[in-house]
Amino acid sequence: MKRKILCSLIALVTVLALAACGKTPDNQGGSGSSNGGESTGREATNSVVVGITQDIDSLDPHNAVSAGTREVLFNMFEGLVQPTPEGEIEPAVASEFTVSEDATFITFQLRDGITFCDGTPITVQDVKYSIERYAGIQGEGSAFSILKDIVASEDGTIVVNLSEPNTEFVYELTCAIIPQANDANVNTNPIGSGPFMYDSFIPGEELVIKKNPNYWKEGRPYLDEVTFKIVADTDKAVTQLNAGTLDIVQYLTSDQVMTLNDNFYVMDGSINYVQGMFLNNKVEPFNDPLVRQAIYYAIDRQNISDMLFGGKSHIIGTNMIPAATKYYNADTEDQYPYDPAKAKELLKQAGYENGFTFTIQVPNNYPPHKGTAEIIANCLEEVGITAKINEIEFTSWLSDVYKDRKYEATVVAVDGRLAPYTWFAKNESTASNNFTNYSNPQFDEIFAKAKAAIDPEEKVGYYKQLQQILADDAASIYVQDPANQVAIRNTLTGYVFYPVSAQDMSVIKYK
Repeated sequence: MKRKILCSLIALVTVLALAACGKTPDNQGGSGSSNGGESTGREATNSVVVGITQDIDSLDPHNAVSAGTREVLFNMFEGLVQPTPEGEIEPAVASEFTVSEDATFITFQLRDGITFCDGTPITVQDVKYSIERYAGIQGEGSAFSILKDIVASEDGTIVVNLSEPNTEFVYELTCAIIPQANDANVNTNPIGSGPFMYDSFIPGEELVIKKNPNYWKEGRPYLDEVTFKIVADTDKAVTQLNAGTLDIVQYLTSDQVMTLNDNFYVMDGSINYVQGMFLNNKVEPFNDPLVRQAIYYAIDRQNISDMLFGGKSHIIGTNMIPAATKYYNADTEDQYPYDPAKAKELLKQAGYENGFTFTIQVPNNYPPHKGTAEIIANCLEEVGITAKINEIEFTSWLSDVYKDRKYEATVVAVDGRLAPYTWFAKNESTASNNFTNYSNPQFDEIFAKAKAAIDPEEKVGYYKQLQQILADDAASIYVQDPANQVAIRNTLTGYVFYPVSAQDMSVIKYK
């Protein structure tokens, strides 16, 4: 208990150093803290400015890497189907679809009269080209490795044939439909069928999108223009909110929320990311499961949520989000309770009675990652482990950690998509994005069965088993699905949360 209190006190000092006096989060709710708000002049132009924490890595939706990029491009592009806030899919470029009983082919009907934002009709050949292009970019190790062929008929029917059964493949067809004729210009003049269209982009500064006058959903979007302004430091973003130059910013901590003025209300949701300390399983001593388990016991995960998010985050124990209710294995949450004595015992068994030193790489695009790393380091110090923190640019993190795997540990959040297998694909031993170098033949075997299963209950069972395997192995230290506290100007309404990377501006409007 003494160690737990000490860990908490050290973490509290870390957080309070960044905190400022002001109203508490309890004074703000999803329905708004006040009516009206300071006028910015943007009401007259029916526009908003949204602060985002990282640069756009590609305007080509098929090559977008980061979740931050995908949540912005969500407004410009659509697939045959699109995600809903409830975590389902609904027709988009297609007006309807059916999955065969054996889950080996999916039939779509192209929506009548649908066009790209420039008014050009979308054809079945555009659809075929887009899916095949995306599949080629994803590579042989991706879900698209089972794509057999696509049959496009002039009556608007598109049949996607698979080489093996897969009931989840339809979720992959949220991939963007783009015009084949624009192939050479897709990253400089992107054209899609979403509610907004490309206007301008200044790397490192801002992306401006404007209302698509040809959008198929009547009455949407409500706004005429949205500017996504890149503000890597969320403390600076809060300053800009209060100054009136930003209208919406997500991913705020509880301390940042307390500094907001009365022109904003705050909506509470979940980021729907798995945040944790991810470990390179090929690097000593993290190639030893006893060491990984010891670290799990040494970290007070609830304390991280309490200190950074006012206790609003959902503590997790595996690589899946609680929002995936049907598949989520809640039993893993309590597998590693905070127990420094147990941590020391396991370290002794592993031959590290005197501890060790390692470095945590932390991308600089999301302050709670650094806060989490600092609290983890303080807790590990209590069991004799020294964790050094190295904060790096997000682009460097992508190249050095994610792609080249040159790291020991990193505090970051990973995402998935609507298909449940996307949360586990990065743990498959042969996966190109297996940046933790995790390898377990049993996991690979069950994962293959999960993807191939047609019976819904059988599939659920496999996915819960996969989560248990990851927890038993302590493949990484899964901490939380962080609370997502979004500041929204009082004059705006309509903001919704998605269980995937999406900031849907088509539903935002002035009151």
